[in-house]
Amino acid sequence: MSFRMVNKEFKLVGIKGSGEFVHFGHEVPLLAKQLLSRSNEIPNSTETEIALFEPKKDENHRTGYYYVGLTVSEKLDEVPTGMEYIETNKDYITTKGKIANLGKLHSNLLNWAEEQGYQRDLDSYIIETYHPLGEGEEEVQIYLPIQAYK
Repeated sequence: MSFRMVNKEFKLVGIKGSGEFVHFGHEVPLLAKQLLSRSNEIPNSTETEIALFEPKKDENHRTGYYYVGLTVSEKLDEVPTGMEYIETNKDYITTKGKIANLGKLHSNLLNWAEEQGYQRDLDSYIIETYHPLGEGEEEVQIYLPIQAYK
């Protein structure tokens, strides 16, 4: 597993969802299916699936919101009904691997961040992009937002 710090810009059109953090693993894919059924409505789509998650700030923070979407190649002036255009440009620490190892990827990335002295930015979205590998396998790239790097 490799880890690195990057500055990255994301442009996407997505649908907002919310719920308890413990249910995200079930709810997010359902909303993603709903979005994909409307993907033909999104102009300039790159067909890369993306999800943005509100970070869980502490143990008492039980519910949060998220977006599922598709990245787009340029800014949109009009978006389909019920969707939003989001643009973000931040410093992230990142890693990628098979989606089946999602929990382990997140915990290893958090451990690496701590070892390197990075401070998480709990006011910015955690971002995941999804990439089919074939034969039903999928790779996920995780972007954890960090405080501006000095």
